Amino acid sequence: MSFRVGSGHDSHRLAEGRPLILGGVTIPHTRGLVGHSDADAVLHAVTDALLGAVGLGDIGDAYPDTDPRYLGADSRLFLTDTLAKLNQLGWRVVNLDVTIFAQEPKLGPVKTAIRENLAVLLGVPTDCVNVKAKTGEKVGHIGRAEAIATHAVVLIQKLSTDYTEDTDIERDSSNL
Repeated sequence: MSFRVGSGHDSHRLAEGRPLILGGVTIPHTRGLVGHSDADAVLHAVTDALLGAVGLGDIGDAYPDTDPRYLGADSRLFLTDTLAKLNQLGWRVVNLDVTIFAQEPKLGPVKTAIRENLAVLLGVPTDCVNVKAKTGEKVGHIGRAEAIATHAVVLIQKLSTDYTEDTDIERDSSNL
């Protein structure tokens, strides 16, 4: 079996009149993220990390904001489509670590809901997903509550259907 790591990042500015959606969870707030789709910065970063892990470019390549099909799209579409591509190539998600950078709203009360939703979307146990929230300490566009950014790191594993290959790996690692 082999492993790969992918890293993804996304940021969107906040504006009135938009829902705030992070990790597929709608969060009560006076402002939401602006983007061509629903602007879910968490799902965009996770999708970007998955695409990067298998060398399929980035979210802008796969789902360009110039394509009218994605206008107002639910970002779960990007994630589920990307997961289907990974599964076709024989890869599965092992674990995910996400950091959300937001001065406001305070995300402590919703981190568990985001974590649980990500686990369901990825098809992994909840303990394979971690969600952290950080403020901008009132510095820069995050600290002035003008935007929210997200960074995601994912580990994926190539599944082997060859029993002999798995046995050889176990044998090789036991000699270490």
